[in-house]
Amino acid sequence: MLTQIVTADDPSALPRALAYLKSGELVAFPTDTVYGLGTSAFNPLSIDKLFVVKGRDTAKAIAVLIGEPSALKQVAAKMTGVAEQLAERFWPGPLTLVVLRHPNLPDNLSPLSTIGVRMPNHPVALELLRQSGPLAVTSANLSGQPSTVTARQVSSQLSGRLPLIIDGGQTPGGQPSTVVDCTGSELVILRPGPLSLHDLKSALA
Repeated sequence: MLTQIVTADDPSALPRALAYLKSGELVAFPTDTVYGLGTSAFNPLSIDKLFVVKGRDTAKAIAVLIGEPSALKQVAAKMTGVAEQLAERFWPGPLTLVVLRHPNLPDNLSPLSTIGVRMPNHPVALELLRQSGPLAVTSANLSGQPSTVTARQVSSQLSGRLPLIIDGGQTPGGQPSTVVDCTGSELVILRPGPLSLHDLKSALA
């Protein structure tokens, strides 16, 4: 497969990305943390492809990215009050909230009854997500390899495995998002990131 790199300011970038996503393909794009590799969150075949391209263990869940808060109802069965407060305070931003998954999501997205959801703070990602709807997204790198912060780094690892990379320059963050489980009575950090447990608890005080 030929992998094309198109700059984010190219008028054809978004329409091409949307067309590939609609056809069940994968697209890499910049976020506020690292580059993401995404596909439709509602297409089980394209989610299978995402696991294969990344070389990811299928026992591991894949997060869902959304472009606006109203899209939450499509992917979350229930949001706790704490999750809603954290989303209001830190979205868009580098925080993935683990919530109860919507029954309409494909089983291969997560082996659990929960799903990680995030709204990234990056204009390219947000515009793509607003038009595409929720996407299943993982970091745009091969499993076990470093996360990518430029389109060139994505290409060096994944060229030939996906049709399109949107080049939005170097990502501003460089560190994957903080992942927090909001389903229990206490917040649990599942993956450390830019936001600490103190940051999260301070927002709830």
